[in-house]
Amino acid sequence: MGIEWSVGGRGWGVVRIRVGSCGWTDRGLVDAGWYPAGCTSAEARLRYYASRFSLVEVDSTYYHLPSERNARLWGERTPEGFAFNVKAFSLLTGHPTRVDALPRDLRGSLARGSVYPRDLPAGVVEEVAGRFRSALRPLHESGRLGVVLLQFPPWFLPGAQAEQYILRCRELLFPYRVAFEPRNGAWVTPETFAFLGKERIPYVCVDMPQGHVEAVPPVVRVTAELAIVRLHGRSAHWREGDAREKYRHDYTDGELAEWVPRIRRLARDAEEVHVLLNNCCGATAVTNAAALREMLMVA
Repeated sequence: MGIEWSVGGRGWGVVRIRVGSCGWTDRGLVDAGWYPAGCTSAEARLRYYASRFSLVEVDSTYYHLPSERNARLWGERTPEGFAFNVKAFSLLTGHPTRVDALPRDLRGSLARGSVYPRDLPAGVVEEVAGRFRSALRPLHESGRLGVVLLQFPPWFLPGAQAEQYILRCRELLFPYRVAFEPRNGAWVTPETFAFLGKERIPYVCVDMPQGHVEAVPPVVRVTAELAIVRLHGRSAHWREGDAREKYRHDYTDGELAEWVPRIRRLARDAEEVHVLLNNCCGATAVTNAAALREMLMVA
């Protein structure tokens, strides 16, 4: 359920604001009882989620390459107009990647553990990107693929070389649209927004804890027809906590309300806005997403 909203900006028109969460299969969400009794299969849960929201982010593709079968089933199990944003596989964005997450025929003599792109023979990253792209084809053909999220690590710093790599990722994933999310505040500059605007690559606006190397301030900018917001929570354990503690934050109504005028500002200059709650601990992401959507509908 997206929000059809008439706004001013580049002339009057209708902007669609989609709100959703980063995942629908998290164990914590299932254990929290958000799904109704009897909703136990993967198909039933996705169909139920898609009856409540018009957008979801697939994060499992960061850890494992997607499969064409799953991409086809996602499209078949969701209504027309539903959108999946898909997180890029870790190797493509320069993160450490587990060897056992690579296709068997590409592992060669690599030992168990994690590798970076520099550890692999020439052509492997391109081959992995091709398989990632191929697996998502059914979702793209069904009209349900939103963007591929390129979330880069804190050590990926701005500069000409980094910009060229972003463009290289876009080329490898063509014809799919890509979006850029940094994990270093050094990217929040006029130069970054000018580069992204020139290339029509969406900048991902974020809400996250501040005061550490990964911190990116909650600056909103429109650099393409699509604007994206990801709300990661404000956990005090972002740096030292485990994965669950890192994202354990239940947004208050006041904290969500801070984003209403920002999202409205994005909607004035974009054709579509995606808002995703990534505080996936229990049912907080979906309950916060529903609350924020309600605020936007009455704002």
